[in-house]
Amino acid sequence: MSDTQVAREQNLAPLLVPLVVGGLVAVALGVYGRLHTPTGYAIGPAGFSAPLPMKSWLTTGAFLLALFQLLSAMVMWGRIKLDVPWIGTAHRWSGRVAFLLTIPVAFHCLYALGAQFDAPRVMIHSLLGCFFYGVFTAKMLALPKRGLPGWSLPVLGGLTFTALTGLWLTSSLWFFTTIGVTL
Repeated sequence: MSDTQVAREQNLAPLLVPLVVGGLVAVALGVYGRLHTPTGYAIGPAGFSAPLPMKSWLTTGAFLLALFQLLSAMVMWGRIKLDVPWIGTAHRWSGRVAFLLTIPVAFHCLYALGAQFDAPRVMIHSLLGCFFYGVFTAKMLALPKRGLPGWSLPVLGGLTFTALTGLWLTSSLWFFTTIGVTL
């Protein structure tokens, strides 16, 4: 084995635990969503007229913050040249808030509706939801690791953003264009 192959394997080793744990989170959510008998009701819509508008607006908020996450990451990684000393702090806090906005949505989806595969949009949405939390878990566990390949955090962040974008497209955008913009 060459020195380059050994170095490459050593660099991928710190990713193993985050990827395995993230995969387990995604599978566990999918299994729970599939085996759990949906209740039809999970949480009150707190200021919204019904659960669907609540979920659509919270997901839209998380998606908008994810857009900021993408832009701020590009500034932090030098892809967009801006001198913004507070961008790292804003990136971390916007990510935290975006994640918190997804919690009541995911809780309602899993507990009240479960993972559903009867319609293509709903099936894709269910799978993306499980994938989102799995890849988010992997990203969060990879963040403090040293010795990761330089591409690992941008890829995990990009996959998290892509999953959330897919969730928004299959839920909020669908709701706003099919049902209408309501609170």
